[in-house]
Amino acid sequence: MGIGTLEEKIVHARAIQDELPTISDSFISLIDRASGNISPFLTYLDTQKNRVEFTYAEFHDLVKGVAAFYQSEGLKPGDRIATISHNHWHTVVQYFAAWISGLVVVPVNLGEDDNRITYILGNAEVKMALVREEYTKRIQELINENDHLAYISVVSCADTVESFSQGSDAYAPYNYDPEDEALIVFTSGTTGNPKGVVLSQGNLLEDARAISDWHNITSETKMMCVLPIHHVNGTVVTLVTPFFVGGSVVLNQKFGVGSFFSTIVEEEVRIVSVVPTLLQYLSSHHEAEGRPDTGTLSHIICGAGPLTVNVAESFEALFDIPIIHGYGLSETTCYSCYLPLDLPDQEHKKWISDFGYPSIGIPVPANEMAIHGPNGNALGEHERGEIVIRGLNVMKGYYNNVEANENAFTFGWFRSGDEGFYVNDEQGRPYFFITGRLKELIIRGGINLAPLEIDEVINKAPGVKAGIAVGFENDWYGEEIGAYVQLEEGVEENEEAIIGYCQQELPYSKSPKVVVFGNEIPVTSTGKYQRRKVIHLFEQWKSVQFKK
Repeated sequence: MGIGTLEEKIVHARAIQDELPTISDSFISLIDRASGNISPFLTYLDTQKNRVEFTYAEFHDLVKGVAAFYQSEGLKPGDRIATISHNHWHTVVQYFAAWISGLVVVPVNLGEDDNRITYILGNAEVKMALVREEYTKRIQELINENDHLAYISVVSCADTVESFSQGSDAYAPYNYDPEDEALIVFTSGTTGNPKGVVLSQGNLLEDARAISDWHNITSETKMMCVLPIHHVNGTVVTLVTPFFVGGSVVLNQKFGVGSFFSTIVEEEVRIVSVVPTLLQYLSSHHEAEGRPDTGTLSHIICGAGPLTVNVAESFEALFDIPIIHGYGLSETTCYSCYLPLDLPDQEHKKWISDFGYPSIGIPVPANEMAIHGPNGNALGEHERGEIVIRGLNVMKGYYNNVEANENAFTFGWFRSGDEGFYVNDEQGRPYFFITGRLKELIIRGGINLAPLEIDEVINKAPGVKAGIAVGFENDWYGEEIGAYVQLEEGVEENEEAIIGYCQQELPYSKSPKVVVFGNEIPVTSTGKYQRRKVIHLFEQWKSVQFKK
């Protein structure tokens, strides 16, 4: 098949060579299957540990009732609704009600500034905003201040669910197609307007199938969600996936380092999905508090941000719980690869520790992965290039953004923007590694340096709790390397000790030349480092020539 036009390139990127059987389930069939099922599906815990639980049958009635409400308000398949809330069971109901009505959910991250939220609501052409009471004033003011948003109706989350939960008989099914849009997730870039990632209902269900198969998630499995459900990780891994197989989930309003393991024990949780930042918090907390009871927890799913060897090794040694590291993007629905679940301990440790970076694993059956050079040419084992993906979980494209789609699908694969490489195991399976964002590469004296490689060393330096490499403007080398560091409690600032350690472990060209100390590493809501937010702290060294 030729892949000359943008449409042909996107079609190619959304296929795989060895076609999987077309998924037969839909959100409509899954919800219908829930009718009369008294098994637990959703438990919600707020920050005060107030607990509410719903069976599949109860969830079915709530979802059908809210779907009927959407239809009574004149919403039709393809219309967009925004959800503006912290983690709450109301939002879960709203998601599923939208999908059985053919509506498209636009989750809004409340951590975004007003300008970006205004852009998201307008760009996605949202018709209704479902807002929790405590955020209503902010959103209503944004709408009032922007005439182009005046058509958006603002509806209380609580009123939507609780007032219309008895009207399930009024719901009218729509004609489902797996290519129907389900989510528009806006990426949280550090500059410019965010891009709207369009995911279909088929994308969500295919990735749920791949995740459940990989992690042996069944109707007997209870998962826990501590990540924000405005992001695909929280939504796909710990809401859609357990529902897909008839399992159950404990949804937390937010992550709590002190209550994490006690909740796992009390709720008999088997699997949790986290980002690396949370592993750091847990290790730091329990190094002081002592190793906790981990109950029924079998393993931790970890991705969506940079995991260092040091963090992975420390967590596994302290808790004796394996980390199943993986990788994916909103553009690939969620996860595209994982470490295998059944690796012997020694081999698991090899892929975590022996290559400078923890491996992100091998591709799941829903997609293929490769490493490409700048011209779209496939690279071989150990060669660094761009991670590219094609398969059934690749997005339909960026909404209303032809330029972004042209860049993302240039060679008929989805281009991740991440640099990486792969190493084959004895069975010939490619284990992938990520070395950093291509746009984050530090170019010192014309040489590309991967910041994650430097992060690994900084985080092992004496007294360092967490640290990141930062490329800052420098008159002598174009860019030079600094370290932004958060110290362990009670440790005094010692720039020389950190720089000295790094120079022992790295060539001088890769070592940080200066250290800036701070109280917290800036990250996105999903745990990705925001290096650009601290670049300005290194401005005073712009004209300095650093010599060995």
